Amino acid sequence: MYLKTMYLKTNYSKNMYSKIFLGAALFGSVISSSAQAVSNLVYCSEGSPESFNPQRTLSGTARNATATTIYDRLLDFKKGTTEIIPSLATRWEISEDQKIYTFYLRKGVQFHQTQFFKPSREMTADDVVFSFNRQLMETHPYHQVGGGSYQYFQGMGMHRLIQSVEKVDRYTVRIRLAYPEAPFLANLAMPFMSILSKEYGDQLMRMRQPDQIDQQPIGTGPFAFKRYVKDSLIRFTQHSEHWRGKAKVDQLIFSITPEASVRYQKLKKGECHIAVYPAPADLDSIRKNESMQLIERDGMNIGYLAMNNEKKPFNQPLVRKAIAHALNKASYIQAIYMGNAKPAINPFPESIWSYNKQVHQYPYNPELSKKLLAEAGYPNGFETEIWTLPVTRPFNPNGKKMGELMQHDLAQVGIKVSLKTFDWGTYLDKVKRGEHDIVQLGWTGDNGDPDNFLYTLFSCDSVTRGSNNSRYCQKEFDQLIRQARVESKMSVRVQLYRKAQMIFSQDVPVVPIAHSTVYRAVSHQVEGYEMDPFDMDNFFDLSIRKNQG
Repeated sequence: MYLKTMYLKTNYSKNMYSKIFLGAALFGSVISSSAQAVSNLVYCSEGSPESFNPQRTLSGTARNATATTIYDRLLDFKKGTTEIIPSLATRWEISEDQKIYTFYLRKGVQFHQTQFFKPSREMTADDVVFSFNRQLMETHPYHQVGGGSYQYFQGMGMHRLIQSVEKVDRYTVRIRLAYPEAPFLANLAMPFMSILSKEYGDQLMRMRQPDQIDQQPIGTGPFAFKRYVKDSLIRFTQHSEHWRGKAKVDQLIFSITPEASVRYQKLKKGECHIAVYPAPADLDSIRKNESMQLIERDGMNIGYLAMNNEKKPFNQPLVRKAIAHALNKASYIQAIYMGNAKPAINPFPESIWSYNKQVHQYPYNPELSKKLLAEAGYPNGFETEIWTLPVTRPFNPNGKKMGELMQHDLAQVGIKVSLKTFDWGTYLDKVKRGEHDIVQLGWTGDNGDPDNFLYTLFSCDSVTRGSNNSRYCQKEFDQLIRQARVESKMSVRVQLYRKAQMIFSQDVPVVPIAHSTVYRAVSHQVEGYEMDPFDMDNFFDLSIRKNQG
């Protein structure tokens, strides 16, 4: 017997759906209308994706290049909100014990047809089972392809939560859970639960090229992958058979441009339509430029400095507290964010429910920092490394400059810091393996639930799965956030998360730095742009206004 049946009627208009990543950039001629009146949207992005499969990536850079361009999911978030809506599933049922979810799939959904793959059938339950079981089952033929690491899926405990994913019939999938979990539906709308093509996977396996599934991707999303030039561009073409109808632009091009100031210059020259994460120093200039608009939103994010809790001396809470007191966060907010951020005291922003203002805080106090270091056995300080972000992130617009300020602050209490960085993919890989001492990182929320921050980033599970870059594992904290995941009453979940934040603030596994305002610089040629709470650009409804005259 089923407790809930949801979304029985699903003849939604195209305008209700706009969760699609659009981006682009190439060079001047791409922007102009061609003789064939092809409409191109060019998006100046900040870095290269590690992979073209969001199952295997953790960064916002890769998510932006894949999740809503190439792929769809069973569920999605309504544009501009955290509300769950149907996508590839038109409706679903949940059993009384909240452990069995039955999803009824949309019929007639077509996969991309490209130079490297021609589908012979529409999307079915086989594709859903294939996609989910790749991450779940070690015996799946694709589980070990690419290394067998699925940081979101494993870091969020989905490998323990999901007992089985079964095909009921051609258009019905049943998922059995080991226990109820409050954020399960929201998690299904996240990028790592995207649907891949089983038929394409079978073809690649026969060709003995299984790794291409993550590099030459096939999905059901509004744009099909066409070409990638590392550190230069990604080209997508419109998927004319998309189940929501055609996107309003014919081609989508990501112009990979790591320097924020260069992205702005490209926008001014008409070489791109949207520039991500403009430099704080350029914000006033963008506001005054009549050819573009500056769009902003309070970020659902956190920028922080993570100390490797498994390494000496950072395995001592006294040392971590000393570092927290040594860092002048107010100066970083002025110098790095130009005041466009709020000081952070918790691992998620105040906009997330259950935020606790009563936690222990660490104001800037170099003298107290020295005292704590002496108590920990380091009266003369020590030497260490800080890894600085190599790309612009919404939660840290200038990792190198912030690193220099941190280096100066820590030197004042006797901690001698050398700064180091790597290219973005190497940076993430090394952090995942725990090679760092101290590292700059951060997070943008994916579903509006505290679980997405606390469990994903700081659970004991996520240490081994690679998303816990502080490598913090504290039993009482872990027990609280686990209990909150299975609790159905919101009021109880709130109390559990508030207790967890108190423990977190006492242990200081990371130093929360800032919650930043998120910006996009957008050409006035672009129509229909709206910022997303998850910092994902939605392009399905975007169009390019033709030049007048």
